[in-house]
Amino acid sequence: MNELSLAQQKFLLTQKRHKRTVTVSRLCIFILFLALWEGAAQSGLLDSFIFSSPSKVLLCAYGMALDQTLFAHIGITLFETIASFLLVLISALVITIILWLNKGLSETLEPYLVILNSLPKSALAPLLIVWLGATYNTIIITGVSVAIFGSILSLYTSFQSVDPEKIKLIYTMGGKKYHALTKVVLPSNIPSLFSIMKVNIGLCLVGVIIGEFIASRQGLGYLIIYGSQVFKLDWVIMSIVILCIMAWGLYSLLSCLENCYLKRLGS
Repeated sequence: MNELSLAQQKFLLTQKRHKRTVTVSRLCIFILFLALWEGAAQSGLLDSFIFSSPSKVLLCAYGMALDQTLFAHIGITLFETIASFLLVLISALVITIILWLNKGLSETLEPYLVILNSLPKSALAPLLIVWLGATYNTIIITGVSVAIFGSILSLYTSFQSVDPEKIKLIYTMGGKKYHALTKVVLPSNIPSLFSIMKVNIGLCLVGVIIGEFIASRQGLGYLIIYGSQVFKLDWVIMSIVILCIMAWGLYSLLSCLENCYLKRLGS
């Protein structure tokens, strides 16, 4: 194994310093924000009843954690989000493959997919609840409805952008459309699939919260809507903070999976 040159070592050191600087800067901004928020609430510049404060949010979370109600709400929202995300992933992949295999069908359905993707999904949630009832399944379907149509359109566009010369090579060697799909199209679109997944995890979370606003007695969305109705705004802000952490955690998990795949591909 060749040793790194002086220039390479210097470059790697510069990159590490840059990452460390970015991490420290992010942490400083976050701490400064919390300090200003807490200071403004304690000094009366902000009404702590309306805007709460970091200390009150922490005390609220600690109290709900002691009686385990907080973990129940987080677990419900997390389960519904992951379930809707997996359904979107599988459904979008299967439907996109069908559309790619049948060009006539894709041309026929394209305007409908565009319209459904443009439709505000919050308008669908009340209808879904009336049709299907106020159950976990309805909330999961609401989460699916937010992301599914955009995923199909994005993935199909990515399928269409595959190098046609590679597909011609498969046909030249006697391969069928199935071979072109499995040997060229799908492998070429794994990076695009990861990008779509990272967008979808946030969209599914949004859809689930919309469903919980309307038809749930559990979950972080329920805590937000109920807390705003009874003026327990500590619940509202605490739930929003937890949602931010949850979204960041799920996104980071997908990013780690993507990095592992890229490293394996490069090795």
